[in-house]
Amino acid sequence: MLQGRPLGEIEQIVQELPSVRQLPPGIHQAAAGDAEEMAEVAAGFAIAMLTGVLCIYMVLVLLFRSFMQPVTILVALVLSVPGAFLALFVTQSALSLPALIGLVMLMGIATKNSILLVDYIIIARQEHGLDRRDAILDACRKRVRPIVMTTIAMGAGMMPVALGWAGDPSFRAPMAFVVIGGLMTSTLLSLLVIPVVYSCVDDAVGWAARRFGRLIPAPHYPAD
Repeated sequence: MLQGRPLGEIEQIVQELPSVRQLPPGIHQAAAGDAEEMAEVAAGFAIAMLTGVLCIYMVLVLLFRSFMQPVTILVALVLSVPGAFLALFVTQSALSLPALIGLVMLMGIATKNSILLVDYIIIARQEHGLDRRDAILDACRKRVRPIVMTTIAMGAGMMPVALGWAGDPSFRAPMAFVVIGGLMTSTLLSLLVIPVVYSCVDDAVGWAARRFGRLIPAPHYPAD
């Protein structure tokens, strides 16, 4: 922060200066100090988040024994991002280091909620013999309570940080805004979007199994 203004905003103002936009030949601009460190931190977090998503995917492949159904669960990460950035926009907070930490925290929570839903759908089809539609409806009805409880518990835990009751609010508050906003959108949309994505992925797997035969075995569901 520089006189209460975020570093990114100051950099944008500097970039719009005529002397900076029209540099003499042979002169190149380079970041230094806090700007250089912030760029390195952003690059490091991008690599960390990509690595985290890859690790989550590999674990889900081992858990579900499928390369396609984990894609359904990873959709929850996409659903949480709009809420995180909307929360930053509404609160007029910058995308700072604490906000990036909040995004990493959000990845795990959003993924867990999606796993609860998809895992129960698969169990209902394989062990209880329900067809896909009934399994989805049963999973949404029975898993909505733990998903909502997790969201409320995490949001309540982040509320003191968001309100500035714990530590420096200018530093920690963006992390809480990201987690609360991302959880709200991922929870609301997961119960609507994840079942649809699951159905589409399941249809795609079934079509591929029929098209390519033994190369891609279709999952076995008794009721189907």
